[in-house]
Amino acid sequence: MPTKPSISLSISVVCYNSPPDEVKQLLESLLNAILYLGQSQTLSVTPIYLVDNSDQTPLSLDIFAEFGALCTELKVDLRHLHGQGNVGYGQAHNLVLERLDSDYHLILNPDVVLEEAALLEAISFINYKRGIVMLSPNAKDSSGTKQYLCKRYPSVFTLLVRGFFPEFLRSLFRKRLARYEMHELDEKEVSEDIPLVSGCFMFVRTEALKEVGGFDEFYFLYFEDFDLSIRIGKLGKIAYAPNVRIVHHGGNAAKKGFRHLKMFIQSGIRFFNKHGWQLFKQS
Repeated sequence: MPTKPSISLSISVVCYNSPPDEVKQLLESLLNAILYLGQSQTLSVTPIYLVDNSDQTPLSLDIFAEFGALCTELKVDLRHLHGQGNVGYGQAHNLVLERLDSDYHLILNPDVVLEEAALLEAISFINYKRGIVMLSPNAKDSSGTKQYLCKRYPSVFTLLVRGFFPEFLRSLFRKRLARYEMHELDEKEVSEDIPLVSGCFMFVRTEALKEVGGFDEFYFLYFEDFDLSIRIGKLGKIAYAPNVRIVHHGGNAAKKGFRHLKMFIQSGIRFFNKHGWQLFKQS
């Protein structure tokens, strides 16, 4: 029998007061995807870092015990990092950066569930296309509605329309929003040269992630994924891989209260100051 190709993978998940059932669902999907991947690839030990930013009650260790036997079988090293406080999304992911010694690294939100073949599809594509440094998946929400994780460089006006306009006004700008969210992307074939992608699922070459120094830690929350996309995109192409499928239960910043709205605005100002302001015209 032919020898299975050998690859190494690492994964980091940043949690903040995350519901235990949500984290369990993610871990279960990750382990199923690793099991599926291992049927055609030879995997070294796969570290999964649960970086817990909870400033009150950390994740219960019962979660780790529940998956202990399967982790041992799959050579998965489940690691719980906590005690750093709520340092922000990007900085929390960066806590593991110096520990990474993998070919590929997966950046995840805790509110994601992977389809069984997601990791195999991601590695099969990115390993074949050497010019790709990062890819974004095909995402749906819990009701099955398509989520558009790939974006063009936005204007300030587009972000205002998308995040804060009521539905009846938003409908007047359907074409603008569809262009921003790249609705035209093929849902059967991989699309390359994607400008910006969401941070809920970023599958990246570890070497490239380390070369750019990970996330810009001056973003506490929001826009850190767009900033990373621009910087890592200078090292190669970012792709949309429709066969890499996930469910993402994420929400809109404008619906999370004033504190999130304030962080969104602050991060947006930093992003545009750093990469260039576009008030009305978008890419």
